[in-house]
Amino acid sequence: MSATGARLAVEVVTLFPEAVRAQLAIGVVGRALGRGLVRVGTEDPREHARDVHRTVDDRPYGGGPGMVLKVEPLATAIVAAAARLPAGCPRIFLSAQGRPFDQAAARRLASGAGFLLLAGRYEGVDERLVQEMIDEELSIGDYVLSGGELAALVVIDATVRLVPGVLGDDESAEQESFGTRQGLLDWPHYTRPEEWRGRRVPEVLRGGDHGAIRRWRRKQALGRTGDRRPELLAGMELSSEERALLDEYREEQES
Repeated sequence: MSATGARLAVEVVTLFPEAVRAQLAIGVVGRALGRGLVRVGTEDPREHARDVHRTVDDRPYGGGPGMVLKVEPLATAIVAAAARLPAGCPRIFLSAQGRPFDQAAARRLASGAGFLLLAGRYEGVDERLVQEMIDEELSIGDYVLSGGELAALVVIDATVRLVPGVLGDDESAEQESFGTRQGLLDWPHYTRPEEWRGRRVPEVLRGGDHGAIRRWRRKQALGRTGDRRPELLAGMELSSEERALLDEYREEQES
């Protein structure tokens, strides 16, 4: 645990700390913060700018459109934020050039004491800062955002829900997509009423046979992954039971 007693400590270096804090106050993350399981702090580089206008960006060398975030205020903000984290926590830059953020990365971050996220803006940050002060770069997808704040929130949300005690029932996190069998999508979910617009809840889910329910859910997860994300299934080594379930799923869909 961190010095504050939280199981996970996170710091976000951002030009818009109010936006980050407002979003974190709701839902699963908000409850985790309220219970003291997680601590999230923010650091605004503008507070470390040296001029009266609190300038944090400048024109890029070599010309071109847009502005680039300056080294000095970012570096000082990172040092200030890192000082509130346990020693050795990784410093992560959220960047389109980064390695894709996935469930495995979320598990890795959730298993540590904490991490620092740098949310970029404008055309980017001075590369010297990345080389000098960043441990790794992560991307949440192959598209361009106006800033790294949304990416930071995605990383925090995906990671916090894996911290023990956050969801109440720790099995909840493992039964979601990419959970029980790493890389598989989730199975279909149903609740009351039993019938809606002529569509009924599958009989197996109403029968109380927990073994049959587990088998059905596994079959649906395999089938959905094959239908919607075949590239995920192609990279897996399926057991003979899983191959049989997948064949059964496909036969049912054809019929």
